[in-house]
Order: sequence, then structure tokens, then C-alpha cells
Amino acid sequence: MKQTFLVSLGVLVAITGAAIFFGGPVTPHPMSSITDPFDSVDFADLPPPAGFTARDGTKLAYRTYPSKTAIPNQGSVVLVHGSSATSSSMHPMAKALSAAGYQVYALDIRGHGGSGRKGQIAYIGQLEDDLADFMRAVSPPKPVTLAGFSSGGGFAVRFAGSDRQRLFDSYLLLAPFLSHDAPTVRPDSGGWASVGLPRIIALATLNRFGIRTFNFLPVLRFAVNEKAKAILTSEYSYALTMNFGPQRDYLADLRNMHQPFRILIGENDEVYYAQRFAEVLKQAGKDTPVTMVPGVDHIQLILSPVALERSIEALRNLRSHQ
Repeated sequence: MKQTFLVSLGVLVAITGAAIFFGGPVTPHPMSSITDPFDSVDFADLPPPAGFTARDGTKLAYRTYPSKTAIPNQGSVVLVHGSSATSSSMHPMAKALSAAGYQVYALDIRGHGGSGRKGQIAYIGQLEDDLADFMRAVSPPKPVTLAGFSSGGGFAVRFAGSDRQRLFDSYLLLAPFLSHDAPTVRPDSGGWASVGLPRIIALATLNRFGIRTFNFLPVLRFAVNEKAKAILTSEYSYALTMNFGPQRDYLADLRNMHQPFRILIGENDEVYYAQRFAEVLKQAGKDTPVTMVPGVDHIQLILSPVALERSIEALRNLRSHQ
């Protein structure tokens, strides 16, 4: 009996080891619809990055866009970029919101841009700590909305479903990522991401036993070209992948959201199934409508003038309900 147990244990260890060391993501073919639209964006007026100090002593980067109008009590918006990106990807949206009267802050989430080591964080939960530290250090004028795009939208869901949700008065979710196996996500995120599922399963198993030694290993790789890799983050560690999005039970996060929120998605989104978000919200017991932006794909949701105007309308609607 003991010998059989030892053999079984040895086989299990071997399978887990193989999954960890050989079960990582492949490199997907570059996806032009995600990266190429930024070639036509004018970054000449991109604000320089500022910094705040997180609780671990690391300097994290963000950009500030002062309000362009003197409308009282407009408050502020904190922008969280999508997967692989940086605060500069939110530049057109930040300018549009600033022109509409909001004070805007665009973050470089740790593991991206000027915040820490690319693709890496120290522990799952560090991103929530970082965001709380930003709010404490910068103190954006109230009312303040957290607006996240794609993976940043998923992270906003995570934060909005947590016990820190009241740090923000409302949430704007732009084509939010929910889970790699959620009904809203196209296979391989439409070609944008390669997931090392065997490695994820093996590391999740080890984490349940408190073993986090291998959480630095990459489990997610993005369809970025060689030129874009100089700016973008081409792969995520297990820790960053598990943190930059909702909890594993994303429906629980949605159910636990008690602050006002709105969801926007492009009708032609090639990463997610736009028409399925309403059903997911229904499963979570939420009656918040999903705004579809006609003729807009994934990236154009944060670049198109029509989509930007819809976001401004959503913010005004959120303010009117506060």
C-alpha cells in the first residue's frame, strides 16, 4: 500500500513538474487590430509621468490631465489601461474626459510601463494595495470614478467587488475582461493572448498548498510585434495574470459590487462577444444595462470619438445617480 502511494505521488510530482516547466504559453502571431491603431495617435501632448510611492517603497507611475473647464463638482476619473499596455494608451480618452471637465489620472499598473519590472508583481493582491496607495497619496477630487479598459476593466470589477470598493464613488467598465473561460471571451481572446493552461493549473494547485515559489513564471503571452515590445509588456507572470482581472469567481465579484457602475463595449469587438455581457450580468443578479457602441471594435472603444462621447455620457449618468 505504501509503495503504491509513493509511486502515485511520484507520478503526480512528475506531471506537475512537467506542466510547470513545459506548459507555458506559446507566442501568438501579432494582432494588428490591437497595436496598429495607436500609430495614428498624436502623443505630442502626452503629459510627463509623475510618481507615488507604494507601501513596499517602489515608485509607481501615473499621468495627470487637469480639467479643461471650470465646471464645479465634476470630480475625477482614474484610468486603468488594458493588458500589455501603459498609461499612454489611454491618452485620447484622458484628453476627452479632461475637456469634458474631469480631472483625470492615467496609471501605469505595476508590471507595465514605468511601474516596476515588466510582467511581474510580488504577490497576488499587490495591485489592489497599489491602487489604495495611489488614492491615499494623490487624493483625487471627489466624486471619483475608476474606469478600466479590457483587463483593466476586469481589475476594476475585482476592486469594485472587494471590501475597498467605496474608495471610488462609481465604476466605468470598458469591454471588461472577466475570465479566460467566461462566455464573453472569444477563444484565445480573438488571437490576442496565448494562455499556458497546464502551467496555470499546476501553479494554482501549488498555491493552494501555500507554495508560491514559481509564481514568477510566465503563463500569458500577448500578440505584440517586435517593435511594440519596446513599450508594451509581452508576457505576464502567474501572479500578475491572477491579479490583473477579477477573482476566479467573477460572478461573485459582480454580485458584490454595490457602487454604481456602467458597462460599455464595441459592437464589433473582436476579443469579446459583446452580446453576451447582458446575460452574464443577469446571472450575477444585476440589472445594469450594457451600452453597445455601433461600428466600434475593441481598441476603438478607447480611441473613437463616438465611443469617447459614449463614455462621457456614461460618466454623466453615473454622476446624476450619486
